[in-house]
Amino acid sequence: MRNKRMFMLMIGFILFIAVIGFSLSDRKELTWPEKFLKDTAAYVQQWFYKPAGYIAGFFEDIRNLRIVYEENEQLRLTAAAYARDKIEYNFVEKENKRLKEELSFTERQKEMYNYNYLIAQVVSVSNDANNRSLTINLGSKNGVRPNMAVTTIDGLIGLVSAVTPFTSTVTPITELDEASPTFNSIAVTILGREDDSFGILSSYNKETSRLLMTKIDEDDKLTVQDTVITSGLGNVYPRGLVVGTVESRQVGDFGLTLTATVELSASFDHLTEVFVVQVPELEDTEQ
Repeated sequence: MRNKRMFMLMIGFILFIAVIGFSLSDRKELTWPEKFLKDTAAYVQQWFYKPAGYIAGFFEDIRNLRIVYEENEQLRLTAAAYARDKIEYNFVEKENKRLKEELSFTERQKEMYNYNYLIAQVVSVSNDANNRSLTINLGSKNGVRPNMAVTTIDGLIGLVSAVTPFTSTVTPITELDEASPTFNSIAVTILGREDDSFGILSSYNKETSRLLMTKIDEDDKLTVQDTVITSGLGNVYPRGLVVGTVESRQVGDFGLTLTATVELSASFDHLTEVFVVQVPELEDTEQ
């Protein structure tokens, strides 16, 4: 039994040495058992490798999608912030420009006449055909009185018709009507020829959007494109407020005087801020 075991051990050792020697030898191709084992292992591995690759790629795609989503969210927030800042910048820029124009207007006017200009916000506009009016956020507590002129940096827009402690109602110049008992005429003249020209704004034509200027002397040198301003006569409208420009002139009724059509300088579209004109001399007289 012992000799048999020794014999088997020697045979195994010899085979082991032979296999090692065979595997270490310089061979040009594999044996068929090696080819079989190699192909079998490769075939089995592909069934494990492909699913593992799919799963790894799936999770990688999920991670990439999350990164793209986070980047898109950040870009969306950045775009929204930019749009908001752009709107705010445009608003501030326009407001700054408007305030500069208003400041320049008041300073220029104060150099010409000793008027105070109360800046008011338009809080509402009534388009009632029988009672068109504006409501501003200044009232008697702010020194506003009935019959005060209201203007913008472009020109006259109306007259204060009613006052409460904190608000006032403004009747626009487009409601001027010679048949009205309270708002029927404005004495005007021509800028640069204040002592040589005179007329009365008596009505507003809603179809043509023009004022009618009457009682112009036939020898008056009024011409097209002249700037029409208030003359101050009548002690209602202070002198020097721009109303509009002469668009045309024609012979009036009976051929004794001239009439003219006047285009308003002020625009009534999107009114936000207006000036209530305070005349110190009239304030002192009332007191």
